[in-house]
Formats: sequence, structure tokens, C-alpha cells
Amino acid sequence: MERQVELTAEHITHRYEQENIIEDINLCLKQGEIVSLLGVSGVGKTTLFHILSGLTEPQQGRVLLEGEEITGRAGSVSYMLQKDLLLPYLTILDNVILPKRIKGTAKKQARREAEELLREFGLAGCGQKYPAQLSGGMRQRAALLRTYLFSGRVALLDEPFSALDAITKREMHQWYLKVMERISLSTILITHDIDEAILLSDRIYIMAGKPGRITAELAVKKAKPRETDYMLTGEFLDYKKQILQLLG
Repeated sequence: MERQVELTAEHITHRYEQENIIEDINLCLKQGEIVSLLGVSGVGKTTLFHILSGLTEPQQGRVLLEGEEITGRAGSVSYMLQKDLLLPYLTILDNVILPKRIKGTAKKQARREAEELLREFGLAGCGQKYPAQLSGGMRQRAALLRTYLFSGRVALLDEPFSALDAITKREMHQWYLKVMERISLSTILITHDIDEAILLSDRIYIMAGKPGRITAELAVKKAKPRETDYMLTGEFLDYKKQILQLLG
């Protein structure tokens, strides 16, 4: 069955000081998909995320969420930055319920909803701890739970695993694939890591050029969740060669 389209960007162009940073960007995100946005630094990926999240309004084009225009309207989709940005003086539970509290949910109800998800996100027993008491990987899990509680439909993740060491990063990839299968959160993920994009994504958009444009789209057909061993297969290496060629 064809998946419903959740988020669409149509002909997005944005400029600073009369110079186009990104130009004529078209993309879509379907229900339950993980889509990677892959490209070198400075190509405009974060600028595009600011537009998709409603923090910035483009000079041209529009953004649709389930067919409704949300261009320039913040708060419609979740946006998780590279750093976890957990408040050090709040417990993990009180950090993750912040989106619910901002939207007016009573603290007791927000805590009850979040507590039911702590185990799902690998944070059982961590609710009353503070960020400094957790590892980098556990803090990222908490940040992702907070993002999910903001909007259970669509999330934008800006290099969420880049600050982790290689071993923790691989562990997080496996955890992330499994939890995403269960919660079915439609996600666009910015990454510079080709291996990460292939391992996690249903589809990969390649951004390149100045101004930045979508220059290619690649579907990864391997069923998910994918084990780390998949990175050693010929199929994986074929995808990697193709992407390297597309990146030029």
C-alpha cells in the first residue's frame, strides 16, 4: 500500500544578501519513512531545515504538512538540533516533558505520558536523574524522546549522532532503527556520514552545488531494521560507490 505523504517542500528558494543559498528544492517525506539529506558542509541543509520547521520563510516556494500549507509557521513539526540541549538543572523526565508543558499540558499528565515512553526509549530508571549523570548516548535518547513528544508525526533531526564516539554511534544506530520501527515517526535526517545515511534511510536526497540543490534521490531497498553487518555487504558498498559518484 502506498504510504501517505506527510511533509512536502515545493520549489524552495532562499537567499541572503541577494545571493541564493538554496534554489528550487523539491522533496517529500512519507508516513513512517526515514529520509536522509546528505551533502557537504555549507550546501544549505540547515537553511532548508529552518524553512521546513517554519523558523525561516523562503523567498520562493512553500511547505505542506499533510496537504496544509505551513510555510513560515513554527511549531508544526519537531526539530532536534545536533546538541541535545537538555537543561542541566532539570531531571530527564522534566526535560522531556517541556514540549507538552509549553503546549499547555498539565505537569502531572505530561509526566504520566512521558513515563510510559521512557522504557521504550531505553531510559527506564533515568527519569529522576540529571543530564550530567547520563552518557552522551543516553542524553541523545532523551533529546529524541523530547522531540517525539513535541510532534508524534514528523521530526527533523540535524546530525543527531555526530557528537558521539564511533562505538556509541553504532549502538545508537541499531537502537534508533528498532525504536523507529515501533513508533513510526516520519523523519528527515541531516548527515555528512554516507554509511549512516545508507544504514538508516529509506531514501537519500543528495544536496550539492552553490546554490544548494537536490541533485539526486536514491532509494535504499534493504528491509529495516538493518544490522551493522549490512555495512560489510556488496550491496551496501554499491550504494556507497553510487553516492560518492553523485557527490562528485
